[in-house]
Amino acid sequence: MTAYSRPEFESRIVAPQDLARRIAELPRPLVFTNGCFDIIHRGHVTYLAQARALGASMIVALNTDASVKRQGKGDDRPINTQEDRAAVMAALRCADMVTWFDEDTPIERILECRPDILVKGGDWPVEKIVGYTEVLGWGGSVHSIPFEVDRSTTALLGKIRSL
Repeated sequence: MTAYSRPEFESRIVAPQDLARRIAELPRPLVFTNGCFDIIHRGHVTYLAQARALGASMIVALNTDASVKRQGKGDDRPINTQEDRAAVMAALRCADMVTWFDEDTPIERILECRPDILVKGGDWPVEKIVGYTEVLGWGGSVHSIPFEVDRSTTALLGKIRSL
């Protein structure tokens, strides 16, 4: 019987307690973004590719399942577990490292990573992005990338449920 190795992308999933050690492996400038990324769609991959293009590497921090539930997106959210969302994200070429946060905001991961570039989607005014003051304070930049493709997981789930 043929033995199959674990997919390489799984090595890019990094627990928060290992982040400080692993972050040194990434080339700078370092991009940081975060979100639920529950059901990956074209809007997500377009945004993620644009964010990644701003630097030499990118970390994506995912909300844990509990953190997603606290956002009030619905009792059945997230649809995909944190473990599954991390695996899908890590398999995308744009994500050099994937981690997570259980708090309501990713500020602890931002402070641990000290990214050069902080990015969120166009629904976030730049000055409202969590970590804005801190990243600017150490000489970084903060970007709100306008949506080019109008998609959302909530709308997608509504469409599926109406079938």
